[in-house]
Amino acid sequence: MTDPDWLTAGAPHVWRPYCQMKTARPPLPVVATRGSRLVLADGRELVDGLASWWTACHGYNHPHIAAALRDQIERMPHVMFGGLAHEPAYRLAERLAGMLPGELNHVFFAESGSVSVEIAMKMALQFHINRGARGRTKFLAFRGGYHGDTLATMTVCDPEEGMHSLFAGVMPAQVIADLPRDPDSEKALDALLARRGSEIAAILIEPLVQGAGGMLLHPPEVLRTLRRLADKHGVLLIFDEIFTGFGRTGTLFAMQAAGIEPDIVTLSKALTGGTLPLSAAVASGKVFEAFWSDDAGAALMHGPTYMANPLACAAANASLDLFEDGSWWANVARVSAALSEGLEPCRSGKGVVDVRTLGAIGVVEFDAPVAVGDLCARFAELGVWIRPMGKVVYLTPAFTTPDEDLALLTSAVRAVVGVA
Repeated sequence: MTDPDWLTAGAPHVWRPYCQMKTARPPLPVVATRGSRLVLADGRELVDGLASWWTACHGYNHPHIAAALRDQIERMPHVMFGGLAHEPAYRLAERLAGMLPGELNHVFFAESGSVSVEIAMKMALQFHINRGARGRTKFLAFRGGYHGDTLATMTVCDPEEGMHSLFAGVMPAQVIADLPRDPDSEKALDALLARRGSEIAAILIEPLVQGAGGMLLHPPEVLRTLRRLADKHGVLLIFDEIFTGFGRTGTLFAMQAAGIEPDIVTLSKALTGGTLPLSAAVASGKVFEAFWSDDAGAALMHGPTYMANPLACAAANASLDLFEDGSWWANVARVSAALSEGLEPCRSGKGVVDVRTLGAIGVVEFDAPVAVGDLCARFAELGVWIRPMGKVVYLTPAFTTPDEDLALLTSAVRAVVGVA
């Protein structure tokens, strides 16, 4: 295939993500998207097994979202949010507060998931400061966790297995522990919080699935344990639902599987249905009240330039329309069944140590890191776009992916594993 001119001309100037550009294979040039498919410059179509890093939950080019974007861009693509207000953001905040369980009622908008986690961390720190407790400067996070690539979020990712070990010692070390999966690990975490709770502002976790850390699953009881321990030791609980939010695990939000809610939740990824960058840190009334004051110094002094971008908020409102019609639930169940059945034979493949499924997430885990570039090329030859990470080949397709495309995805994984 001859590369398009724009790729050849731009390649020397684009800094690509997550790869050593000197040795990495060239990227595949995409010229269009539709439904569950990517259209390449040479006319080939690949079934997207990742929904563009889990964002395009309704499939690409959904007509309802596209219509909302066209309408909004003609009226007001952007306006600053400092001192001004607009309907798409205020409607979206009201709707998110109504969809989220419990007292998660106060929405702070940003552009990216990593930034929303940093905002949640900043909220937690200042929550304690505003209440007169200045010693709580640390966060408790977990091995296997991933919360972003910005400086503060790097400190709460897994310090050894994650991507950021190169920066050890650059930023303040946080408290990293094992998940409380059983009575012994719960007891150990309780003891850790008893020793260091006075310096910890919040516990931070990805509920049910630690995503980029390896698609690691844990049961809802872990979340209930963390809620009990957070309350016992007077620390806040933050759920990072950037990956798990909006149906991916089988409930609208992963926290609903545990029947509890955090003090702050972060949202992004599927929020706009895979169209525009938008994120939110949503706080409970308890957290918000610590900032509600006659003292100007108690305010949260934060404001991303493109926060609450009207165009992105219009897309998010249209995406919520699609969630509210209820069809997503049956689609997630359908996708889950297809992934479970289609990937189960991989269990007998060479080097495979586990096959697991939760909601619209399917994972094949190996005993060693996989060759990402080589596997991406092999998958493309088979007509699918799948980008492994670490030790896992995983699928997170759009909920609307047709059965025949789901079958193509799972058959491609089986072929690469050698069990087709």
